[in-house]
Amino acid sequence: QVQVVESGGGLVQAGGSLRLSCAASGRTFSTYAMGWFRQAPGKEREFVAAIGGNGDSTFYADSVKGRFTISRDNTKSTVNLQMNKLKPEDTAVYYCAADRKPYYSAASYYTRGDFGSYGQGTSVTVSS
Repeated sequence: QVQVVESGGGLVQAGGSLRLSCAASGRTFSTYAMGWFRQAPGKEREFVAAIGGNGDSTFYADSVKGRFTISRDNTKSTVNLQMNKLKPEDTAVYYCAADRKPYYSAASYYTRGDFGSYGQGTSVTVSS
């Protein structure tokens, strides 16, 4: 079973940028899609972005499309989320997770909805 640890959160002004990282361990990293999710205060956790195992497919929530970029480095077993043009509504705890099954594309991982286990999360606060 894969374990993930998120990092990189913080406080940023609206319009600013942050880069989140997720370190994974426990199995063959490059064969599994990975995803980023977030949970704002008082709201349910929601999908943000996903990337296929070899990095050739990505999928984004409409709310972050064009502002966030997901990437991965399979040599380091990490997945990153570059967040630009941040808005106050992006304030949330951000989590990453690994697909439970190998070889699915980013879109298929999202569609299946079996997102895997989350880490402890990293907090992002965007001030207006």
